[in-house]
Amino acid sequence: MRNLRFTLAGLVTLATIGTVSLSTSVSANAATPSLTSCKTSIGSSEYTKGKLTVATDNPAYTPWFVSNTPSNGKGYESAVAYGIAKELGVKKSNVVWVHEPFNSSFAPGPKRFDFDINEISYTSARAQAVTFSNSYYDVQQSIIALKGSKIVKDHTPAELKTYQYGDQIGTTGLLFIDQHINPTKSTRVYNSLADAASALETKQIDAIVLDTPDGQYMASSGSGEVVNSKGKNIAVQVGQFPSVGEHYGLLFHKGNQLAGCVNAAIAAMKSSGSLAALQTKWLSIYTSVPVIEP
Repeated sequence: MRNLRFTLAGLVTLATIGTVSLSTSVSANAATPSLTSCKTSIGSSEYTKGKLTVATDNPAYTPWFVSNTPSNGKGYESAVAYGIAKELGVKKSNVVWVHEPFNSSFAPGPKRFDFDINEISYTSARAQAVTFSNSYYDVQQSIIALKGSKIVKDHTPAELKTYQYGDQIGTTGLLFIDQHINPTKSTRVYNSLADAASALETKQIDAIVLDTPDGQYMASSGSGEVVNSKGKNIAVQVGQFPSVGEHYGLLFHKGNQLAGCVNAAIAAMKSSGSLAALQTKWLSIYTSVPVIEP
């Protein structure tokens, strides 16, 4: 889920996650072949022979992309795409980028790309219509509260259970509250994230749980999501929880055998440390958020 998405398309994004369990799941449908065999066979499995066609949305936001230019190799997802291409023996000049709206990416049917990289969370419901790669980024949930509120300093597992939470219906944040925090007060459920943000702003709730990237945006000075009478941001990202299995995967048309080769490339990047290095380089704004226990 990308910055700004919950102001418009994000409300759809969060809602379309549906009711899923926040437990570790294997997203790939295809067996993982060797990289050697992939380098030999990739030309026969590409959408356009001799090219690796990669899709993402427009605009493409920082830090996932830089300057809304996926082809420049800057930003985490752009760098990951080119890293995968390199592992598969595809030259950078043979990587082609196309535009694919987020909400249409996981719709059933043929695709005009090899894979889509667009902060798309794996869910079992989406995997009925498309094929996902293994994780290239593990998503963590985080707490957003008002600056100076009690929860900012007092958030041991026992203390977290005592607060009043609120969240948008159908979100993984709402599921995390119910499945992992287990508060003593019933969570207040809102039709939109904007409504939940308003409830936080007016102190009807103590906190919202959001994935770390969107939480960071809500707490940033320019978001305008939770402000005081002078228009100053009054939200803070208290901390993030350990990953419970939610993750972003590359998206392919259903049954695309290229997914297996991409899994092999991702595994190689994890083994070499290059994937972690890219996260350190481009996602420190998220990885630097302190980890707290639910």
